[in-house]
Amino acid sequence: MQSDTMKNLFFKSLRSKQILFTIIFTTLFVTVVSLVIYEGNKKTVTLTVNGQQEQYRTHASTVGKLLSEYEIEVSEHDIVTPSVNTPIKNGLAVRWEQSKQVAITVDKENTTLWTTKQTVGEALDEAGIELTEHDRVSPDLATRLDEKNSVIVDKAYEFTLIDGGKENSYWSTSTTIGDFLKSKDIQLGELDRLEGDLDNQVKPGSVVQIVRVEKATETVEEEENFAVETKSDDSLLKGREKVVQQGQKGIVSREYEIIKEDGKEVTRSLIDEVTVKKPTKKIVAVGTKVVVASAAPTKSASRASAKTTSVSRNNSAPSGGKEFYVSATAYTAGCSGCSGITATGINLKANPNLKVIAVDPSVIPLGSKVWVEGYGYAVAGDTGGAIKGNRIDLHVPTKQAAYNFGKRQVKIKIID
Repeated sequence: MQSDTMKNLFFKSLRSKQILFTIIFTTLFVTVVSLVIYEGNKKTVTLTVNGQQEQYRTHASTVGKLLSEYEIEVSEHDIVTPSVNTPIKNGLAVRWEQSKQVAITVDKENTTLWTTKQTVGEALDEAGIELTEHDRVSPDLATRLDEKNSVIVDKAYEFTLIDGGKENSYWSTSTTIGDFLKSKDIQLGELDRLEGDLDNQVKPGSVVQIVRVEKATETVEEEENFAVETKSDDSLLKGREKVVQQGQKGIVSREYEIIKEDGKEVTRSLIDEVTVKKPTKKIVAVGTKVVVASAAPTKSASRASAKTTSVSRNNSAPSGGKEFYVSATAYTAGCSGCSGITATGINLKANPNLKVIAVDPSVIPLGSKVWVEGYGYAVAGDTGGAIKGNRIDLHVPTKQAAYNFGKRQVKIKIID
């Protein structure tokens, strides 16, 4: 009896295990089949996130749900292709480009840009900001953008630099004159002059000028003129001069301080002077002797007629002496504009019959004794404004005699 009971318990336990195994197997089978069916219903899509491409299998019904499934939050500035409402199909390619905020400052003017571009340069290009090779951008154009970015653009402008008289054009961004010169390794000498202050801003179209100043000394030997001393000499006829001692120029060594600006001398200051050779003065004797001419014979004067002059015609030509022809006229002591006193001091009004002729001293020296054809012996004792070159004026006692003489070519000899 006890044996039968034990047998019944064994078979009852075995049946329970069989039932449990069947349940477990069935559950596993259903689960596997469900998983196979679940996975089989997934669609394969290619998702590109900020340039990184991956393949996924999903049950999401739309692009938007796909992105949410992978915890991608889409903002209004992001780019999603195709749109978030597009149904998911097997083999669909989805691209999401996350937008980035870029604060752009151009010459202190601020603007904000949302962009999906990857670099600073691409963002500036999208913003329509044109750059030149001289503009300064910080950070540089190749820098990759983060979620939030700050970009500063300093636009370059042209200005002129005149350095030592040489003019050149430069491009620069906002900077001081001092910083610009430092960037170009342009040095200022101790004496150089900058037109403006180093702290001044370089402005568009402005002119920055550097005057290069040089200081030097120069020693030169210069001539010094001699003085002229005149002495009266009563042995010389009045109007004559004689050099008693020739003058000689002296030599002076002078040291100058010279200031040059841009290579051109602007000041020269004497700082030292040494006499190398003293000048020798020139001494000139000036004649004071008055010539007394002899009067023509009264007999010759009484023979004057309407066709002849009152001068002597009886004096024959002397031998020797310098001989040449001159144009001759006649005048009286009382002629218009005449004082009656000759250039050598002869009083013709007091001595109307004196034989005196007016000459050009460069041709016939004053005081010379002469012989004139048709006039006789005389003294070159006067000058006249119209008496130039080979021309003489004969003194006669009366106006009628002067009219009668007229103008003629005569031979003249300089005797002494």
